[in-house]
Amino acid sequence: MFPTTASPEHRSPAHQKAFRIGLITASAGLLVGLDTGLISEALGFIGNDFHASIRDQEWIVSVLMIGASIGSLGAGTFSARFGRRLVLMMAMVLMFIGAGLCTDAFHLSQILVGRLLIGVAIGICTFTAPLYISETMSGHLRGSMVSTFSMLQSAGILAGYLLGSILSSGGHWRWMVSMPMLPAALLFTGCLFLPPSPSWLIARGQDDRVREVLRSLRDTPAEVEQEFNSLKQEAAKGHVSGLRLLRQQPNFRRSVLLGICLQIMQQLTGINVVMYYMPKILQNAQFGISGAAWATVLIGVINTVVGIAAIFLVNRWGRRPLLCTSAAIMALSLTIAAIITGLHLPGMSATLCLLCALLVFVGGFGLGAGPLVWTLCSEIQPLEGRDFGVGCSTLANWWADWGVSNTFLSLVSVIGFGQTFAGFAFMNVVFIVFTLMFVPETKDVSLETIETNLLAGKKLRDIGR
Repeated sequence: MFPTTASPEHRSPAHQKAFRIGLITASAGLLVGLDTGLISEALGFIGNDFHASIRDQEWIVSVLMIGASIGSLGAGTFSARFGRRLVLMMAMVLMFIGAGLCTDAFHLSQILVGRLLIGVAIGICTFTAPLYISETMSGHLRGSMVSTFSMLQSAGILAGYLLGSILSSGGHWRWMVSMPMLPAALLFTGCLFLPPSPSWLIARGQDDRVREVLRSLRDTPAEVEQEFNSLKQEAAKGHVSGLRLLRQQPNFRRSVLLGICLQIMQQLTGINVVMYYMPKILQNAQFGISGAAWATVLIGVINTVVGIAAIFLVNRWGRRPLLCTSAAIMALSLTIAAIITGLHLPGMSATLCLLCALLVFVGGFGLGAGPLVWTLCSEIQPLEGRDFGVGCSTLANWWADWGVSNTFLSLVSVIGFGQTFAGFAFMNVVFIVFTLMFVPETKDVSLETIETNLLAGKKLRDIGR
């Protein structure tokens, strides 16, 4: 299912181990997506049981983003001090506790606290997992494995939709919100088998351990020595805090700003409006409750299938072509959705066209904007400020996500679905222009080369050349 550079019988033991490590780490994406799918299906039942208003329901969804922003903000400091593996394990503990609180909730406030903890865990995962993959995988696996993280996030959304649809017939929302507990426990166990990141080890002066880890993950001694020497050269520059580097190094400010803008643009595509509120959107279009639930599962299927395709395409087409294609597909499909909902077109044909437009939209996102933004945000930051830079961009993602998800239902109640979808369609056009002007092509380019070009002052779109 996953792309490789050689047939299975010719893969080296080091390649196989790197693949397994990348897959375990990328599995954190499954948990991130699972919550999205489950809360989408559970939200209506929770609202009914606790007599929650529209604003209450917006907060049930969006409080997770506040937690995620807290998690991503602290993840950089904690992962730099304690290591990526330990921080991922801590996230699994928080996920388990948060899901338990939601399952046993007797008041809306307990659900909010539980989802806040789940949000902290998700914020840690979305920061730490792509960062660990980018630091541990070699160039030919790096893009594919970060895309695998995104694909498994899509698979988690599908699993959440599917489980939610099955349980929705009996209104079993407590079963829905308990589902993340088992995979959190399994991933906690899987993290015990992950090696420390070579970049983290080199920063702590553990040279022998760095070579040991690299020898287990690289195919040849030459690759080991080349990467070890590159890491040593970066470490020899001395440690500077992220904030100090931000003040002192204008080129670092450029990469941080690019990462922040990429994550904000990802959220302004409108993807999480569709993923969180799909059942409500479809019910407004005259789908029944059961029909909306199963149509939502179809959204999850498309998201997952396209996520798998993106793994193969990311190292063939490159980052920039996929991002532009992705945004163009989303802009067109949301324009169609805006016309159908804005004109209140009647009949089953219009309803099915709306569903098809939303399916195409989700597919467009999974093709490029979903996986590649996370990949780029890990690639464009220099080693010395990588934790800080990735942390800033991840924080921006969650705050943008909060802003969109916390206002969507209220916005629709004022201006309607048509104008809301039209606004998101316009933002996808802006995304295309932004990509062409500023986003570099980093396919098959080493992190060291990207850093050298960035710090030399090259234009952002040229730092991958």
